[in-house]
Amino acid sequence: MNRLVNATSPYLLQHADNPVDWWPWCDEAFAEAKRRDVPVLISVGYAACHWCHVMAHESFENEHVGALMNDDFVSIKVDREERPDVDAVYMTATQAMTGQGGWPMTVFATPDGTPFFCGTYFPRANFIRLLQSVATAWRDQRAEVLRQGAAVVEAIGGAQAVGGPTAPLDAPLLDAAAANLAGEYDGTNGGFGGAPKFPPHMNLLFLLRHHQRTGDPRSLEIVRHTAEAMARGGIYDQLAGGFARYSVDAHWTVPHFEKMLYDNALLLRFYTQLWRLTGDPLARRIARDTARFLADELHRPGEGFTSALDADTEGVEGLTYAWTPAQLVEVLGEEDGRWAADLFAVTEEGTFEHGMSVLRLARDVDDAAPEIRARWQQVVGRLLAARDTRPQPARDDKVVAAWNGLAITAMAEFQQVAALYASPQDEDANLMDGVTIVAGGAMRNAAEHLASVHLVDGRLRRVSRDGKVGEPAGVLEDYGCVAEAFCAMHQLTGEGRWLTLAGGLLDTALEHFAAPGGAYYDTADDAEQLVARPADPTDNATPSGRSALVAGLVAYAALTGETRYREAAEAALATVAPIVGRHARFTGYAATVGEALLSGPYEIAVVTGDPAGDPLVAAAHRHAPPGAVVVAGAPDQPGVPLLADRPFVDGRSAAYVCRGFVCQRPVTSVEELVAQLG
Repeated sequence: MNRLVNATSPYLLQHADNPVDWWPWCDEAFAEAKRRDVPVLISVGYAACHWCHVMAHESFENEHVGALMNDDFVSIKVDREERPDVDAVYMTATQAMTGQGGWPMTVFATPDGTPFFCGTYFPRANFIRLLQSVATAWRDQRAEVLRQGAAVVEAIGGAQAVGGPTAPLDAPLLDAAAANLAGEYDGTNGGFGGAPKFPPHMNLLFLLRHHQRTGDPRSLEIVRHTAEAMARGGIYDQLAGGFARYSVDAHWTVPHFEKMLYDNALLLRFYTQLWRLTGDPLARRIARDTARFLADELHRPGEGFTSALDADTEGVEGLTYAWTPAQLVEVLGEEDGRWAADLFAVTEEGTFEHGMSVLRLARDVDDAAPEIRARWQQVVGRLLAARDTRPQPARDDKVVAAWNGLAITAMAEFQQVAALYASPQDEDANLMDGVTIVAGGAMRNAAEHLASVHLVDGRLRRVSRDGKVGEPAGVLEDYGCVAEAFCAMHQLTGEGRWLTLAGGLLDTALEHFAAPGGAYYDTADDAEQLVARPADPTDNATPSGRSALVAGLVAYAALTGETRYREAAEAALATVAPIVGRHARFTGYAATVGEALLSGPYEIAVVTGDPAGDPLVAAAHRHAPPGAVVVAGAPDQPGVPLLADRPFVDGRSAAYVCRGFVCQRPVTSVEELVAQLG
């Protein structure tokens, strides 16, 4: 019997026809293990994971392996994206036992959930031996198994402890974090460290804000070099836009091909801010095309942004994306085919498997002559049309609250910056207009979906699919990311209801997730109790729950003037501060929000009858310091605290600038406003 057929997770549904008697994560599965007196086998993965697919094909689809699992275990399949709390606890156990982690994750546990043996991917022969060995140990060496489990639980409890040392996240610590990143910077290829290389979006956001506050040229140099290296590498889809999860090499050439919503949301935000601050045409193009990718490929009308595109196509990694010189000629003809091979670094030897190449941008096109750019765009269109006839990767179409929050915030900032640079004289003005219209609709659609579907009786749910909300409760990152997104929607639209929704989420988080000393747990106090209560303060693939919550608190405090939210943010950041200076690569979002707090953040209100076209509004957005909030509209708009009691000045539009709840005199000219923001 397989119990996954009604799951909301596409990953679980991929296993619904296995010969394994899978259970979803539920109390009944552990009760069944206790009744049968057998261990629990917990298999954790996600839909876009290449090696998860490999282990499924080799083992979980095999009748012999299925029989062994069914005879001696109760087997539970977990989507790590749907249950990040379960994943966090058992990943900590896996790392404690093996020194490393990853997916697929394979955990053997007692019927009360206590892990006693952990690992990741196992080839079929090894997995069969492991199943037999664990079953024997459970029968013949039960006392030793239980002792090992108790030791693991003690280890993961210590790893997730709260109440450690605290310190203010001040300028010296943020300076130390920037210096730490500079020391790990790959001056040849961009980014940090070696292979595999992940796009360091949160670190780049931090360094960009750090440069803006301090004027540090080194930070900007690192940011610009890394931005260009990623954008011209194979990790970026040179035809359709969007970034893959990571590069298997140190120079961004060959990606692991899955495209994740959270990566692309955070990268959209980074490239948008780089474009805003520098006017860089490459940053503009990447921001525009990443927004288009999110709207075209990951948005599901009537719902929100889906989670990922798969790494594999028909079981083959990269099948959709790689090319040979002959294939380019076949699509483009001899002359354009050779030209495209040179432009995209496609060689006879290949950069990928079987003589195939992943497209990279080997020539500068953003500053090239108009005829070169026109030829490049024409070639891209023809290649993309040909690629669309190939088999396409599957889409994980569940909607994750936190990741949609990240996407909404990024889209809102993109909308604001695109409006700054709108010009009918631009050669791609129509393209930019089309992208902003489609992206804006997707953004609002996602926000409405979160507000109407994921918010149930005042509490967030983690996932939905096909318009129906799932059972897993929202974790701290969901509350933080969605609250920050609703604050961004409030600024973009001037609608008070988004701020009200953000405040409700933050109040719930403060009530149900708080830990001693200003820290926070990742799960609520009334959530399902696992063998440990996770409380990870570090930023990894996505912002930690703590960093995400702080971002929401800081924005909300600036928009409302309610100081208790700022105080909660400062106390939470103080629990992360001891890590920031030493391990900057794993505290990028915390440092990003720290820069906002150190900057003020500025609170900018523009009273105007023309929020879309007033030069004061454009100047406020263009020159906004790190983390500033900007609201524009008529005075005393309902539900918009920053516009309360702020009248026109002599009948003219006026900008009111405050910093840390201390306000300057209102100004009516762009020059005066820019001087106040400097």
